[in-house]
Amino acid sequence: MTKFNALRPVLWTDHFEETISFYTQILGFSLNEKNENWQWASLQKDDVVLMISKKNDHSKSNNIGFSGSFYFNINDVEILWSDLKEKADVCYEIETFEWGMREFAIYDNNGYILQFGENVSEISKEP
Repeated sequence: MTKFNALRPVLWTDHFEETISFYTQILGFSLNEKNENWQWASLQKDDVVLMISKKNDHSKSNNIGFSGSFYFNINDVEILWSDLKEKADVCYEIETFEWGMREFAIYDNNGYILQFGENVSEISKEP
């Protein structure tokens, strides 16, 4: 049976350098690789890898966008919320949901929704 090893989304953008800056400066990703001729870059933070690219010729769509959101499972959601709430455009503020996740969401510079969540059972309680 075929094994799926990883998912590495390619985020299309009309703002190549600005998008790289958002992910590296605001979210703390590292730039792994960049090709100016292709307008393509690979970014990584911990085990998460994203690729940034101008829209390619294989797409049937003329629009930049995504009909969903990107959900990041993280630890220390409160710390990240404190850091990002003033730096990014907030989609929804931090909240604990009935499905057991404490999460919030922001928009990146392209309008993509980025959600960040931590399982409430994994959140350490202060004594």
